[in-house]
Amino acid sequence: MASSTLLVDNYSPSILLKIVVIFLYIFLISSPSSSSSSGDLFVNFYQTSCPGAEFMVRNTVRAASNNDPTIPGKLLRLLFHDCIVEGCDGSVLLDGKETEKSDPANTSLGGFAVVEAAKELLELFCPSTVSCADIITLAARDAVAIFGGPSVEVPTGRRDGKVSLASNVRPNMLDTSFTMDQMTQLFTSKGLSLDDLVVLSGAHTIGAAHCNAFSDRFQENSKGELTLADKALDKVFASELMKRCPASASASITVNNDPGTSFVFDNQYYKNLIAHKGLFQSDSVLFSDARTKKLVEELSNNQDTFFQKWGDSFVRLSSVGVKTGDQGEIRRSCNVINQ
Repeated sequence: MASSTLLVDNYSPSILLKIVVIFLYIFLISSPSSSSSSGDLFVNFYQTSCPGAEFMVRNTVRAASNNDPTIPGKLLRLLFHDCIVEGCDGSVLLDGKETEKSDPANTSLGGFAVVEAAKELLELFCPSTVSCADIITLAARDAVAIFGGPSVEVPTGRRDGKVSLASNVRPNMLDTSFTMDQMTQLFTSKGLSLDDLVVLSGAHTIGAAHCNAFSDRFQENSKGELTLADKALDKVFASELMKRCPASASASITVNNDPGTSFVFDNQYYKNLIAHKGLFQSDSVLFSDARTKKLVEELSNNQDTFFQKWGDSFVRLSSVGVKTGDQGEIRRSCNVINQ
């Protein structure tokens, strides 16, 4: 959710062709029975208008993830950065000098090519039907499942926003140096709870971060060497981080959020917190603060509980500030509003 590194997306045309062929088959044999016209979100929103929509997104994400294992972490972070600013309306996808995407907090985002690939496929079979906002949500949902996490049933029917301003990003974005009070205030303003904060932070069980995202936990001495400033961090873990990210480190160097199981969506993140190996200050405070410590311990002890709570919190996150009914539009291309 915070500053994570995201590599250049590559996508295989041959895999995309296979997806098209499979979807053609499903599209031809499908016999939908319910309407997708509503002003609200609901499960299987596209059952009539585009019956293979979720299948298409899922296989696009799977194919891309097979080609680049950093994709799931990118897509999960992309959803959070979209929802937390203007609501889950795809506004983070819009190109432009003053759009959300241009803000420094979003310049390291990735996964855009995967979303656009899914959109192109959907436009081929279901023109002007499936929103980019729904694609982001479905793609993030599927990314978690692909990495071994729970498969969450999410309602759809979001519409795409027409407003995307860089000036709206910083006042609404979670920073890795935030205190518990600052994070609580932000989440509360979005209709999310303290429990949601702890559970959704579990997204850091996958993905990676640039060195500058946790540089506040160290300080540089007179010799230009880093020393540990945050005593809440395990000394051995801190030493490993300083070796990976010395003071002279390139801005492109990254560290896995969860060094133990980087490409598995599990509850190891919470075990790391208890061992004082949370990468960000905003991670560590979840265990050090009495308001959230108990839940961290509970989730570290029971992965099934984490998965169940993750599903509930994910649905709440992906419902923040949604546009439905006649609001917004259904973009034909995710990076520009319709003309």
